[in-house]
Amino acid sequence: MAAAAATKSSRSSRASSAGAIATAISNGLNGPQLEDKLNIFKADSFDPDSFVQSKCLSLNEKEIRQLCSSLLDLKKASAEEMRRSVYANYTAFIRTSKEISDLEGELLSIRNLLSTQAALIHGLAEGVNIDSLSNSVSLGSKLHELSRCDDREISDIEKWTLEFPDMLDVLLAERRIDEALASLDEGERIVAQAKKEDKILSPEALYSLQNTITEHKQKLADQLAEAACQPSTRGVELRAAVSALKRLGDGPRAHNLLLNAHYQRFLYNMRSLRPSSTSYGGAYTAALSQLVFSAIAQAATDSAAVFGKEPAYASELVVWATKQTEAFALLAKRHALASSAAAGGMRAAAECVQIALGHCSLLEARGLALCPVLLKLFRPSVEQALDANLKRIEESTAALAAADDWVLTAPPTVARQSGRSSGSVVNLQHKLSSSAHRFNSMVQDFFEDVGPLLSMQLGGPTLEGLYQVFNSYVNLLINALPGSMEDEGNLEGSGNKIVRMAETEAQQIALLANASLLADELLPRAAMKLSPVNQTNLKDNPRKKASERQNRHPEQREWRRRLQRSVDRLRDSFCRQHALDLIFTEDGDTNLSADMYINMDGNVDEPEWFPSPVFQICL
Repeated sequence: MAAAAATKSSRSSRASSAGAIATAISNGLNGPQLEDKLNIFKADSFDPDSFVQSKCLSLNEKEIRQLCSSLLDLKKASAEEMRRSVYANYTAFIRTSKEISDLEGELLSIRNLLSTQAALIHGLAEGVNIDSLSNSVSLGSKLHELSRCDDREISDIEKWTLEFPDMLDVLLAERRIDEALASLDEGERIVAQAKKEDKILSPEALYSLQNTITEHKQKLADQLAEAACQPSTRGVELRAAVSALKRLGDGPRAHNLLLNAHYQRFLYNMRSLRPSSTSYGGAYTAALSQLVFSAIAQAATDSAAVFGKEPAYASELVVWATKQTEAFALLAKRHALASSAAAGGMRAAAECVQIALGHCSLLEARGLALCPVLLKLFRPSVEQALDANLKRIEESTAALAAADDWVLTAPPTVARQSGRSSGSVVNLQHKLSSSAHRFNSMVQDFFEDVGPLLSMQLGGPTLEGLYQVFNSYVNLLINALPGSMEDEGNLEGSGNKIVRMAETEAQQIALLANASLLADELLPRAAMKLSPVNQTNLKDNPRKKASERQNRHPEQREWRRRLQRSVDRLRDSFCRQHALDLIFTEDGDTNLSADMYINMDGNVDEPEWFPSPVFQICL
């Protein structure tokens, strides 16, 4: 019991001593004699290890850990106190920093003012010195009189150089640009003269005059640039500012400011133009193209008036105009052309392109041929509209073929008269089935707007697309023949489309009539609109046969041959079916044999053989 009590007493005394050390350190750091107690750490002979051992010699491991924990707590408390102090004084610190910055600015202004005053006083002193020297010249002899006159002339030039900066400041403040330019030219003339004759100006005065000219040239250039960037500056004022900037020797900057001024003016005018989903695409394209190409035309006019035909500036104008044209094409495609092209609206897409090309072509008189740029950018959208339109023709015709009764009838009496050529009126006399009438009318409407296709050289792709659509329709006609689904089940382009069967011979003859009339007459006549030369010939010689005009174009001749080959596939299927019906019975037996031909020689009542109407068509 005594040993346990002694051990407990020893541990408690050590714990109390460790706590006393931590408390002493804490109290010592916060006490009034902090500086005296910290001097021991500043001494050169201070040894940290010896200091720790002297303080912790009687401590065990647990007490040392408690001491370390107390020191860490003090460290955290000190950091928290510093953080609170920083937050509490942060506003004052920011305010003090701002005041110091303002004070530095004021000191810099005072320094500049003192430098200006010193330069002015120095100039006045030199002027007084020159006046005193000129007044002290002797007037007794003729030689001295001539010398006095020379000195007076020199003092007048130096006096002018002293007044030169103030005069330029006044001219710039009053925006008297022409007079300022004339004064700068006069200053440069004096500088050039002084470099040739050393006695006119002293080196210091010459250097000061050169610095004045350079400084005020920069001020005038900045003033002109600021004026050119104002939206209210246009026309004569803009050209005058740019011309003055060019006279200062900064032609590239002047031309760039001219183009930028027209661009900023265009952006300002664009604020009133807002595309809408309900607005007409052609109206938006017309308004936008008028703004863009009017800005380009005005920029070209101003550039030619100020800079003439200098190659560097003309090249920069072309690059700038091309960039603006590309930006216009992007806007037109996004807000007007894309929706029309995606929906297959060939007429709307064509109108947008024609409007843009019409405005763009007016720039060719100014030497800006930007139409190829527009055609290149609009071509993908027009191709998309072309594909969508041909796809719509194919799907609409296939839908009607599913319910077509394959009876040849005249076309509907209601026909669109506006924009139709004389050939379209002749088409009304032909008899076709309902699906063929629909196919023909959609193709005729499609070829009413071929201007963009011609200008973009899309005549070949258009003919190819139309051939594919016609070939797909021929496949439907082949599938309409009885028994053709087993023989021609894998026809290219037919797919799984449903088509009404042609049961009677009259209906089957109507199938062949549809394909033949479309391939021989209607489609080639419509495709002739893809040739501008033939359009001109048609107007000049309206009585000339269409076949004579078509034969002049190898591409269209080859296209007609391909159409005929598609019709031949239908004719082959048609004839093969009827030949099989003649040779074989429904049970698979043959109607014709060698005995039939042998017995015909001895038959007195030999019938008069003649092809049936079906085979007359096939032949």
